[in-house]
Amino acid sequence: MTLRLGVPSKGRLMEETFVWFAARGVLLARRGAGRDYAGAVEGAGGVDLVLLAAAEIPRELGRGRIHLGVTGSDLVEEALPDRRAAVAALAPLGFGHADLVIAVPAAWVDVETLDDLDAAAAAFRAAHGHRLRIATKYHRLVREFLRSRDIADYQLVDSQGATEGTVRNATAEAIADITTTGATLRANHLRPLEDGLVHASQATLYAARRAEWGPGETAAFAALATGLGLEGRPPPGFGGA
Repeated sequence: MTLRLGVPSKGRLMEETFVWFAARGVLLARRGAGRDYAGAVEGAGGVDLVLLAAAEIPRELGRGRIHLGVTGSDLVEEALPDRRAAVAALAPLGFGHADLVIAVPAAWVDVETLDDLDAAAAAFRAAHGHRLRIATKYHRLVREFLRSRDIADYQLVDSQGATEGTVRNATAEAIADITTTGATLRANHLRPLEDGLVHASQATLYAARRAEWGPGETAAFAALATGLGLEGRPPPGFGGA
């Protein structure tokens, strides 16, 4: 059996993942062109490279279909409610940084903190007869974050397109979305709350606890982990470890 390593199939995240592994003596490559997502690995025996969309990697890790995967921590936290039982975070990779933040219209000059948002939400409901809407793709993360801050007078609305445009289009009053520089928020006349950081994401190497960790996979992982400067065995709780 071989160890299956899932990495993003395109874009900067794929390129930076390849650079990170290459700096540690493991060469990852995408074979072919166009929609051919076959991959190759040099410098690590018993490892197969699986190229997937970044958003697919948490699902494949959670189901144990791949042993290792590189993807954004925001995607793992959102997709896997039982993250700690499903995967182990082996190493943050130092790239792919982005913040999941709650942002409000810049014109809301009196709304700077979550407490201010809570008060604004109560006033909004009294004035309009329905709860303040927050557009997001990250329902679980945002709901858990707001619950931990005792904020309940809101409703989440799904946004699978340009979340920043929902306020302008009057389909939401606020948003929760990923930002790197804040430029897109500013271009849409939005600003993050001072204490509205939901999750600070970065690319992370994960291992799947539910994958089949037989002697071959465990040995391949130990050799790979040594080369990558990680602990030379799967974390406790892995089957076959």
